[in-house]
Amino acid sequence: MAKTAKSQDAAPDVPQDLPETYEAALAELEKLVGRMEGGELGLEESLGAYRRGAVLVKYCQGLLEKVEQQVKVLEGETLKPLEPVRDEF
Repeated sequence: MAKTAKSQDAAPDVPQDLPETYEAALAELEKLVGRMEGGELGLEESLGAYRRGAVLVKYCQGLLEKVEQQVKVLEGETLKPLEPVRDEF
């Protein structure tokens, strides 16, 4: 009878603790991407880094959505498009 590995056993644990700030999460994400792009990681480490990166991306997106909602409240539920900056020469 052949043994089958569970996907949980094959993959390293990804720490689920989140950074305290958006900036810290973004810095960690940039570091992970750099290590992955630099070829510093083996296959299992790359998978763990990818999973951690996915958690960080979701966390950052959530924080950005919260900030967007706060801005909407401050602007009276109507976000105004930014005026393009024109260089006058």
